[in-house]
Amino acid sequence: MKKITATLTALVALTVAGCGTDDSSSDAARTDDKAGAENKDSTAYPFTLDNCGTEVAYESAPQKVVTLNQTAAEILIRLGVGDRIAGTGYRIEEVPADIAGTYAKIPQLSAKGDTVKHEKLLEAQPDLVYSSFASFLTKEEAGDRKELHKLGVPTYLTEFDCTYHEAVADADFDLLFEEYRRLGRIMGVPEAGDKLADEQKAVVDKAVAEAGKPDEPLKAMWFYSTFEGTPWAAGPGGLPQHISELVGIENIYDDAKSKWAEVSWDETAARNPDVIILADLTRGEPNDTAKEKIALLKKDPLTRNLDAVKNNRFVTLPGSHMDPGYGSASAVPALVDGLKKLG
Repeated sequence: MKKITATLTALVALTVAGCGTDDSSSDAARTDDKAGAENKDSTAYPFTLDNCGTEVAYESAPQKVVTLNQTAAEILIRLGVGDRIAGTGYRIEEVPADIAGTYAKIPQLSAKGDTVKHEKLLEAQPDLVYSSFASFLTKEEAGDRKELHKLGVPTYLTEFDCTYHEAVADADFDLLFEEYRRLGRIMGVPEAGDKLADEQKAVVDKAVAEAGKPDEPLKAMWFYSTFEGTPWAAGPGGLPQHISELVGIENIYDDAKSKWAEVSWDETAARNPDVIILADLTRGEPNDTAKEKIALLKKDPLTRNLDAVKNNRFVTLPGSHMDPGYGSASAVPALVDGLKKLG
C-alpha cells in the first residue's frame, strides 16, 4: 500500500473525474473481467475493472478501506471483511442489530449525517475507497476519483450512481448482485460475493412469487425526504422503480427526469397516489422519520385530503432500503407485506 500524506494533494491536479454516462458502464458491471477468473476460490492480482467508465487497477487485497456511507460499510461487513474498514461516514439510520457490534468498531470519519472530507480520508491511509454516491467522490468532499487514483488509491463507485441522481438504464437487482461479486473479488473473497448475491436473490425471488400481480396496479409515491419544504421522490432508473415493477405497483413519478426527483405537493395531489411508501431516516434532518412525514402529509392542505393520507395507506421502509445495498432485497418482502396489510 502506498503511504498517503495530506501534502501529496498539492501535487495533484484538482480535476473532477466524471463518471461515464453511457450504458456501456452498466453492461461492463454485469460481465466480470475474465482475467484471474479461472480460480473462483481466490482473486488473482493485479487486475482491472471498468467501473462507471473508469479503468481501475487493483494491485492486491485491500486491508484499509474507507467507505463513504453506511450502506457501503454494511455490504463489506456482510462480505465478512468488516475488520478491514479503516473508517466510514454518512450514517442515515440505526445499524441492523446483527452487525451493530462490528459497525461500532469502525472509526467514524464524519459527524452523524455528514460526509467524509478529503483531509480526514487521507488521514485514514486507505488502500481502497468505496462509495454508493457519486456526489461524495468530488474535490469538495472526499476527493475526486482521478485525484485519488493518482495518489495510488483505487476506488469503487456503485454503478447505480455513476452520475449524481441520473437514471440508470435497466437498473435492477442483477446490477446490485454483480456489485457484491465484484467487491468480493476486489477484497479477495470472491466466494463471499457469490454467496451474498445468491442469498439476496433468493429473498427477492421468494417475495415476488408471493406477491402476485394485481389486475389494477396501485399508484404509489416513494417519499424519501424533503429539502427546504420540497419533497423528493423516487423517479425512474433506480431500485424503487424496479421494485415497483416487480410487485405490480405504479410509481407516480416514473416519468421524472432523474431517479431521485425534486417534486411538488401540487403535482403529488394531482397524481393522487393510492399508497405512499415512506423512507424512515434518522439523520436528524427535518421530516426525516416516517412519523414526521405522516404528520407533514396530514397537515399540508394539498395532501391531507388525499385518500392515501386520510385512510393511512402508508408503508414504511428504512431509508437505506431505497438505496442500493444489503437492505434493498429486504425492501421487496417488506413492501409486499405492507401492501397486503393495507388490503
